[in-house]
Parts: sequence; structure tokens; C-alpha cells
Amino acid sequence: MSTFEGVFVSDPWLQSQFTQVELRKLRTKFVSARNQSGTVTISDLPPVLAKLKPFNEVANQDEVTRMLGDSYSNLAKELDFEAFLRVYLNLQTRASAKLGATSKTFRTTSSFVKSGATTLRHSISETEKASYVSHINNFLGEDKFLKDFLPLDAASNALFDLAKDGLINIAVPGTIDERAINTKKILNPWERNENHTLCLNSAKAIGCTVVNIGTQDLAEGRPHLLLGLISQIVKIQLLADVDLKKTPELAEMVEDSKEAEELMGLAPEKVLLKWMNYQLKKAGYKKEVTNFSSDLRDGEAYAHLLNVLAPEHTSTKTLETKDPTERAKLIIEQAEKLDCKRYVTSKDIVEGSTNLNLAFVAQIFHNRNGLKVDKAKSTNVLAEMMTDDESTSREERCFRMWINSLGIESHINNVWEDIRNGWVLLEVLDKLAPGSVAWRQANKPPIAMPFRKVENCNQVVSIGKELNFSLVNIAGNDIVAGNKKLIIALLWQMMRFSMLQLLKNLRTHGQGKEITDADILQWANKKVKDAGKSAQMDSFKDKKLSDGIFFLELLSAVEKRVVNWGLVTKGESEEDKKLNATYIISVARKLGCSIFLLPEDILEVNPKMMLILTASIMYWSLLQKNKVNEEVRPPPEEPSTAAVPEEAIDEAATDDGGGTADKEETETETETETETKTETEGDS
Repeated sequence: MSTFEGVFVSDPWLQSQFTQVELRKLRTKFVSARNQSGTVTISDLPPVLAKLKPFNEVANQDEVTRMLGDSYSNLAKELDFEAFLRVYLNLQTRASAKLGATSKTFRTTSSFVKSGATTLRHSISETEKASYVSHINNFLGEDKFLKDFLPLDAASNALFDLAKDGLINIAVPGTIDERAINTKKILNPWERNENHTLCLNSAKAIGCTVVNIGTQDLAEGRPHLLLGLISQIVKIQLLADVDLKKTPELAEMVEDSKEAEELMGLAPEKVLLKWMNYQLKKAGYKKEVTNFSSDLRDGEAYAHLLNVLAPEHTSTKTLETKDPTERAKLIIEQAEKLDCKRYVTSKDIVEGSTNLNLAFVAQIFHNRNGLKVDKAKSTNVLAEMMTDDESTSREERCFRMWINSLGIESHINNVWEDIRNGWVLLEVLDKLAPGSVAWRQANKPPIAMPFRKVENCNQVVSIGKELNFSLVNIAGNDIVAGNKKLIIALLWQMMRFSMLQLLKNLRTHGQGKEITDADILQWANKKVKDAGKSAQMDSFKDKKLSDGIFFLELLSAVEKRVVNWGLVTKGESEEDKKLNATYIISVARKLGCSIFLLPEDILEVNPKMMLILTASIMYWSLLQKNKVNEEVRPPPEEPSTAAVPEEAIDEAATDDGGGTADKEETETETETETETKTETEGDS
């Protein structure tokens, strides 16, 4: 679970050389470099630095050692974190000179380097920025909180300045309860951080990848990170209806339930490409469009697509012209008649801007998809496919978002389809229990032979049993066959294991005590009681939880100022209960809880989600106490790593360019952190 907190360096210049994600990764590496005495010296750095980008691309460990020897006469000198950062920057300069590369060339290969206040590697597209500004102006122009700030000027940095106050809402209906947003014109740092935390946790909950961005990055208005986050949000919004359930007309593209099942398993952008090629085939276009970049540069595909979708606006001149730029201009003129100009310019088409072309095609799809609603066919196909009840669909969504938030290499679009080969589940297990997967025995997709998928899934079940999961009557074949009931049981135990491990690491200080559901229940009831409140829960199935009062009192107990009781209802009617449930989720995310449930889970008292919600609040509370203990206790003999966020360790596994080969290093870092956690047993 991520709380997105910043890493602060006392020297402002040194702080300006790195983004927050870079600082978190480097701090994790600094911790892993500690020797047996608990200190870090220059001589301890070569094994660590040699695995980091860009050094792992241009130098080996011996060369790193020589460069450090040339720079520093005393290799036994002890370093604090800031000194480590200076050594890191100095080594980059020396590596550039020794390897005969220009500073610019060398720095461009780095995932970390900045020069002054400008990131050399991270450039932003002004046309993309202009498109997203236009999108925000159009969709949020009537927002009561933003009326004093909109419209934004695309030619200025108004977009990034606005983000510093955390006043950008996520344009997905129901994601954020706006009552939880701090909307004063002048926000203090705490309120600003709350808005940013709410934004990031909510973005995470709708499928955005936020591993590489923290609240401090938003507060500083870092353009490349903000633009990356905004592009994800816009993409999710534009593709929300590119789905067989929400757009039944897509059934025209399939012949039977098998093809419909394949369609539902595709990512939205793949569905969009399939739709585009379906329409182009009608127009007699012979080429297949496989991407939103190079295949669209000459404009021919766009011209044929618009001709078949809007024949009333057809012009032979569009295809007759030989100049791609001129053709692109004509395409936009034709698209304007369908109100589809907003996201793309002729230059974007000719240059093959992937993000903007994707947005343009999505807009064409929304405005005129050219599909006919065959009620009989769509009803039959959907009847065969839509066998999930609402609760099962919500659980699929929850597990999908959770898996995608873990930072594994794979990205899933449909749990039932994407995990059946076992590979994604192995990635998840390796994340939860580093080193548990025998990767040499695993089969990487694409997997043609069914028995190879069974081998992967058998290993998943075997690892689950080693982790004490209850897997009675679950075999690898069940996962391959897509048995939803058994898959939900397996994924739930993975999610629960992840949460309990976080709690265990915080509370036990290496004593090995397992955290149980009963411990979480007892902690929550005691916390509310100690705050002078009367609400209690008998179990995670307690129907009284549906009014939301207990969770609001629990949130208030761990942080008094976070709940505005003037916004809370008595929870007597279904409408009042839903208002409370929506508020609970946004307040918890605002606090720093990474949760994926929906208001309906609270209304129906889904015991699995009630446990995870309670455990998430407990984790946040213990984490705060842990930090306080770190601040007040005297310096230990071994420097503590309790302040290292979990996501920093997670990210460290992926920034060395080593893939599965570097899993032993990740294990070492995790063990280091666990051994130095501060005991917070007294909070329970």
C-alpha cells in the first residue's frame, strides 16, 4: 500500500536534481548498501551502483570501482543519504567523461538525471498538453470548484500550476466524492497533500499506473509526470464505453459467443483497432491498422474510415491528394463536421502521435461508430456471455485494479481471461513473496500448448499452499478452465495475504507473530471505543456496517480532522447509506489508504471488502505511529529503514533492468526493511 509521501533533502539544489520517484528508488538502494556495521561507505557502493541505470548499461562493477577510486581517496568514508546522492551525481559526470560520451548522450540514457531545474530525458509534447487542456476545459468547464480557474490557457503552465493545489478532479463519474475534496482558494500544505493523496489513490482505483509519481511531484507541478497521469485519466475516460456491455452494437462484429468472449478479453484500445479495421474492410481498404502511430501517418486509413462512417461529408480530394500534411488537414475538416477535432492536429497525424491518434479514433467511435443495433443478435450474445451477477463483476473489477496497482510487468484487462495461463498469477506471487516462483520452470506467454498453461497454474497452487492458502479442491486445471468461483477464492487469499504481511511487518519487529482477522476486528473496535464512540462491529459480516457510521467513527478515531461530520447522514435510508459509503471511500483514500472497493460493497456488507477496508485503515494508523516513534527515539546503532515506503522497495525490483534475475536483491532489501521496523504493538 502506498501513501505517496515525499523524500526531502535539506539542500534545495540537491533536491532539485531528482524527481520524487528517483529519490525513493535511490533511498532504497542506499539502504541496501549498508554493511554489517549498519553504515554505508564509498567502498560499499560498487555492487549497488553497477546494477542501477544508467551504469548497468555502460559500465561493470570493476569500472564503477575504478571511477570511485579516482574520485575519492578515502573509500572507507561513511556516507549519509545526501552524501550518497552527491557521489551518485559525481559518478555520472566521471562515467560520461571516461566513456567518451557527451554529457547529453550519457544523461539521455539515465532514468534519473536532471540538469538544473529541467529534466533532460523528460520532454513534454506541447500538442498533447494543448489537447488535454482542451479536454479539461470542455469536461470540467461547468465544475463549481474550478469555475475561477477555467478555462486554462494551453500556451502557459496554468495546467501544472493548478495541479499544485490539487484541484483537478478525476473525470470518471462516482470515483471521488467531491465532499472530501479540500476546495478553499488558499490551501495549507496538509490540505494540499490530502487532495494529492486522494487524487493518486483514486487514479489507482480506476486503473492508472501511479508507481512513478508521488504527492510531492504533484505539489512541485512536474510537467512530464503530471502529463503522464492526465493522459492516463483521459484515456480511461475516452475508452470507458469501448466495451461489449456498454456498447452492445459491438455485437455486430462477432459471429458467436466464442468471438464475443475473445472481444471481451481485449484491452479497450485493441477493441478500438478491431472496430476500425472492421469499418475499413467495409470501405475496401486492404491494409490492416495495427497501431495508432505509423499506420495512420499517411492519413489513408482515416480518409477511408470517415468516408464509410460519414458518406454525406465525403470528398474525393482527400484520397487524391498526395501530400500527407494536406490530406491530414482535409481529414480534420471532414472530422469537424462530426465534432471530432478536439484532440488532434494535422501535424499530430503526420508525426504519428500515439496518444492523440488514440483519442481521435475514440472520439470518432463515440460520435459515429457505424454499427447497427441488432437487438436479437446482441441479446443472444450478451445472454450467453453476461452470466456474472453484479457482485461477481465488482469482485473482478476490484481484483483487476489491485493486480494492476502492484507494478508487475503484465497489465490485465479481464481477470477471467488474462490469468488463465498462470503467468500473471506467478508475477503477483513473486511480488507478494519474493523468490517464491521457480521462473526456470515457468512458461512465458504467448503459450500455445494447454499443458504449459496447466504447468504454470500448478506452480501457482503449489506456492499458494506453501503460503498457507486454503486451496482445497483447487487445481491448476481449474484456473486454466476459468472457474470463476475458485479464481475469486484464490485472488482473495492473495489480496488478504498482501495486507496481513504489511501489518505484520509494521507490528512485530521480526517477532514472527501472524496477524489474524480477529486482531484487525479487535483493533478497530478498541480504536473506536478509545475515541469515546459507541459504535462497534460484531464481525465483518455485521449488517449494521451498511450505514457507514462505524467506519466514519474509525476514520475519525485515527485522524480527527479527516471526517466532516456535517456531511455525514444518519444512514437510515438507502440513499443516506450510499452517501455515507461514497464519503467513506474518498475519505479513506484522502487519508492514504489504497482501496479498490465500491460503495455497493459497504451497502451490502461484503465481508471480504470490509476486512480489507478495516485493515487498510489499521495499516495507515500503525504507519503514522511508527513514524512518530522514529522521530522521537534516539539514533539506533543500526540506522532504521522504517521510513522507507513499501512502494520504494517494490519499485527497486524493476529499475535495475534485471527482471527475474534480480529477484535475490529484492529479497535482501525486503528483509533489511523488515528487520529494522519499529514495534508498534502498543497501538493495538
